[in-house]
Amino acid sequence: MQISIAEIKARSETALVAHGAGAWQADAVATAVARAEETGNIICGLYYLESYCLQLLSGRVNGTIEPRVTTSRPGAISADARFGFSQPAFARALPTAVVAARANGIASLAVAHSHTCTSLGYFTEQIAAEGLIGIGFTNASAIVAGPGGKHPVLGTNPIAITLPGDGAPLMHADFSTAAVALGKITMAKTAGEAIPLGWAVDATGAPTTDPARALEGALISAADYKGWALGLLVEAMAAGLTGSVNSLDVRGLKLPDGAPHDLGQVYLLIDPAAHGGDVAHRFARVAEAVALDPDVRIPGVPRRKLDPVDVPDPLWTRVIELARRQT
Repeated sequence: MQISIAEIKARSETALVAHGAGAWQADAVATAVARAEETGNIICGLYYLESYCLQLLSGRVNGTIEPRVTTSRPGAISADARFGFSQPAFARALPTAVVAARANGIASLAVAHSHTCTSLGYFTEQIAAEGLIGIGFTNASAIVAGPGGKHPVLGTNPIAITLPGDGAPLMHADFSTAAVALGKITMAKTAGEAIPLGWAVDATGAPTTDPARALEGALISAADYKGWALGLLVEAMAAGLTGSVNSLDVRGLKLPDGAPHDLGQVYLLIDPAAHGGDVAHRFARVAEAVALDPDVRIPGVPRRKLDPVDVPDPLWTRVIELARRQT
């Protein structure tokens, strides 16, 4: 059925509050859920809502915590999510980070000890909306093996990049350093569909098209050693800089109970004019060349905006049930 973005946001917020989230924290998370659906990123939208609600009930995530924002150096801002959601922590710290980036030319914003941020690009596009280049890193539960291996070591460990433009981003990219997002494997398993070769290996390290065997084995890095190297960089940034856990030390992100995720995210905010250059002009030159090939496009351009969106009937029924829970 077709559901408006406004209703998705409202129902998600009601469901989160009904399961124990605070009002402003629920608003921050529900806004991210709705934005994911609006941009067609269904894996990070309503698909995650039930797990948020169940983890609120089990205490795996604290939905009422007030994040703690500190500035250790003029260009280094940290938000301790204190085992709460990442979206409220980022929201509390972003204004301070924006001021720092404009004053210094560049700033870093680290979110520590948080629940999964789900859509990393949701945050970098907010940075770009302030006229700053946004680059983000985060890790996740270990599901990716190194090239030639079979033992999961890294998460899908995405990187997101948004370049600001006049009214719309010049580029917006949000991609896993694994060959595919884990959600696509789980969705294929639920649908009883095969997955392409090159996405995963089974428990013995052999390539597989069976999503169930893939979930028992490991995903493969994108672009072989190149993706593996980027995934390792993300791990160092997200876990190392924030003091949060390694991918190896967090259980499945959607499991209803267990220890808090305790994950980290790091964002770089760069003023495009910091070094006297002209990012928009130079990028326009590239965009003109790209336009010569009609089948080639710049990632995220144009940013699509869907409203209403198609939501599977069983999923929307579950959303309604979650929103109707009595507190």
